[in-house]
Amino acid sequence: MKAVEFSEFGIPHAVCHCVDVEGVGDPADDEIVVDIEASPINPADLLIIQGKYPGPSELPARLGIEGVGRITAVGKGVKTLAVGDRVISLGRTNWAQRVKLKAEQAIKVPADLDLLQLAMLKANPPTALLMLRDCVELDPGDWVIQNAANSAVGRHVIRLAGARGVHTVNLVRRDSLISDLTEIGADVVLVDGAGIAETVKAETGGASIKLGLDAIGGGAAMRIADCLADDGTVVNYGFLSGEPCMITPHQIILHGITLTGFWLVKALREMARPDIESLYRELCGRFADGTLHVPVAATHGLEDIKQALADAERERRDGKILFTPNGPVS
Repeated sequence: MKAVEFSEFGIPHAVCHCVDVEGVGDPADDEIVVDIEASPINPADLLIIQGKYPGPSELPARLGIEGVGRITAVGKGVKTLAVGDRVISLGRTNWAQRVKLKAEQAIKVPADLDLLQLAMLKANPPTALLMLRDCVELDPGDWVIQNAANSAVGRHVIRLAGARGVHTVNLVRRDSLISDLTEIGADVVLVDGAGIAETVKAETGGASIKLGLDAIGGGAAMRIADCLADDGTVVNYGFLSGEPCMITPHQIILHGITLTGFWLVKALREMARPDIESLYRELCGRFADGTLHVPVAATHGLEDIKQALADAERERRDGKILFTPNGPVS
């Protein structure tokens, strides 16, 4: 069986290898075995390999935050899943041909949805949905501002907010991204930088913005806070800059700005199983009706790990890079 491992932290394409490993064996009573059909390269995967994101405590370790596949075996105590079911894996070793999971680590998904889109269901869509739903009470007509708006989470925020009648201000790093985000429903797209608060005010007609989503940290978080109304909330959910989130006493004391964090792992741990299943059913429906969609740049076999990671590390891509561990998929 093939899987991807790394034995030291560093540049992803340099330290990761496709290796032959022993098979996963038969499932215990409460376990299932899944053949992985597709698994994306998530920014968090790259940060884990670099030692900049919570990950394995011992090396060598396997990788792959997200994945989708078919169940090939079930333990005798598993009653809610069956051989042949398509599931997303909530495990974190999905860059492999086959994984063995506790049954509770799998979510059954519709077999007729686009396989590559399902592979990207676990992390980014619920992050976007839960931040919009649970951090601040938003009504139709309200505004949200976010940076890293061209990321997968950012694109989901645009689409999900639009479906709720919530407007978005979207900060990006270069002009070439503006038309792409406008085409998927972004209300305002601006290049981030000094003085952005005044530009946002002018572009939104002085709208009161209650929620800011920050994936970058550092000074980018402070610029988001500058754009918010009094008593607004900045939610940091990413490590992209590697810098601490900056927020000033002026923002906190005089304007009542709150800085908080969001991590999907923690959110799912605190949710009851029926609520988790309901969350993913809702998101599957959003993919089915076209509200959500992620562009795909390329797919690779696991043996192409070096090239796939080098492609994923490039800043300018046309979409996600995915592995298809058991061969190409239609």
